[in-house]
Amino acid sequence: MANPPMHVVPVAPLPSTKVAAKPLEPWVENLTLNLMCRECKEDPPNIVEDFSAGDTICGSCGLVLGDRIVDTRSEWRTFTNDDQNNDDPSRVGDGANPLLNGAQLQTDIAFVGGASAKSRDLSRAQNKATHDKSTKTLLAAYKEIGSLCDGIGIPKNVSDTAKHLFKITVDENAFRGKSQETVIAGCIFIACRQCKVPRTFREIFDLTKVSKPEIGRVFKALEKFFNGRNEKTNAAIVEAGGIVDPNGSGFNASVESTTPKDLCLRFCSQLNLSQKCTTLSQDIAIRAETTGDLAGRSPISTAAACIYMASHLAGEGKSAKDVSIVAGVSDGTIRNAFKLMLPNKERLVKPEWIADGRADFKRLPPA
Repeated sequence: MANPPMHVVPVAPLPSTKVAAKPLEPWVENLTLNLMCRECKEDPPNIVEDFSAGDTICGSCGLVLGDRIVDTRSEWRTFTNDDQNNDDPSRVGDGANPLLNGAQLQTDIAFVGGASAKSRDLSRAQNKATHDKSTKTLLAAYKEIGSLCDGIGIPKNVSDTAKHLFKITVDENAFRGKSQETVIAGCIFIACRQCKVPRTFREIFDLTKVSKPEIGRVFKALEKFFNGRNEKTNAAIVEAGGIVDPNGSGFNASVESTTPKDLCLRFCSQLNLSQKCTTLSQDIAIRAETTGDLAGRSPISTAAACIYMASHLAGEGKSAKDVSIVAGVSDGTIRNAFKLMLPNKERLVKPEWIADGRADFKRLPPA
């Protein structure tokens, strides 16, 4: 039996499924930082921020991954409409300045040019109501202390300490008969000793124009005042059953006086001497104090003579005139002190300095 004829149905071509290639994006470094626990190494990490303790903790193993995080959330919730006692905990403004008196939370009524007469009257009335003479005096003194300290490059911590000392004297009316400039000079001198930034009476005199004898008298009075105040505070702590801090949290004016070693560091820096020469001058100053070769000399004269000697030993010779300009003593005083040191040079300089060539006695100038 013959097969029926087959009909071939033409099939339409399928549409092209080829997708156009996207252009390649330029390579960019991924700067995203992902904090991961180095013990668990989980991805994604299970990190918990403990704002009460300020720590970042791994929630799986408890490992502390970071500390001192900043809590950016709201400090507390406030329901002002429900507050019946007018005790709104919202805080506005800068923190109080401990160097000033009062709560410092008042609102000032500003008056600028072109404002109405009512604004001017309100500003004037508000200034009269809140005028505090003691605060005005403190602000003027703080401004003077800041400018004096900035004039000779004294660090800010010394300036703040001097302001605190001055405020204590004002609060207790300890030096009512003394001029303010004299008390400020004494407070700056004590603050320099407290913060281990040595300055001499001569430098404070040049800074404040208060005579050296007057600075010395005020320093003795301030020293007695602060030490007596600390003794009373410590006695009250012991009487209350407490323990006195051996390091002393108060301002103890009876600290060690300025030593030649302390002055050598600053004077050598001003003379642009190397670290080797600075170390050598400090070592000579320590040995000169121990042996008593310059007994009776002021720390400035001793430091200047040690720098003069060390600079020549190290091959960076400075003239007595150059050292005198920085130290503030005459070049004759430096030479006379050097004459006393020269016969004892073997015991003032360590043998290893000579042995390794860092110092050489042949470089010393004649007496």
